[in-house]
Amino acid sequence: MKIDHIALYTTDIEKLKVFYEHYFKAKAGEKYTNAKKHFQSYFLSFSEGSRIEIMQKMGIPPHALEEETLGLTHLAIAVGDKATVDTLTEQLREDGYRIVGEPRITGDGYYESVVLDPDGNRIEITI
Repeated sequence: MKIDHIALYTTDIEKLKVFYEHYFKAKAGEKYTNAKKHFQSYFLSFSEGSRIEIMQKMGIPPHALEEETLGLTHLAIAVGDKATVDTLTEQLREDGYRIVGEPRITGDGYYESVVLDPDGNRIEITI
C-alpha cells in the first residue's frame, strides 16, 4: 500500500499551484472544473512519491493552520540535500514567506526547516 495523494482546500487555487510549481518543482495536471458544484482542482505531481490535490470550492470556511493542531499538521517535501534545504529556505524568506522553523537537525536525525505556504499550511523542507 502507499499514500496516493493528500488534498488541500484553498481560496486561491492558482496562487497555491504556482507556489508548489515554483519552489518544489511540482507539475500540475489539467485543471478539473465542476461548475455545478462550484469546484475546481489540480493534481500536483513530483518527480516521485505521493501527489497533492489542491481544491477550491465556494463556501469552505477557513481555519487557522499557523499553529500546531491535532490531525494533519504538516507536509514534508524532500529536496535531496542539506544545501538545497538551506538555499530554498532562504529563497522563501527573501520572497516574503514565513519561516516557522529554521534549518536544523531534529532530535530524530532529520535535517529540515519549516515554512508556511500561501494558505498557512506547514511545509517541512527536508533531505
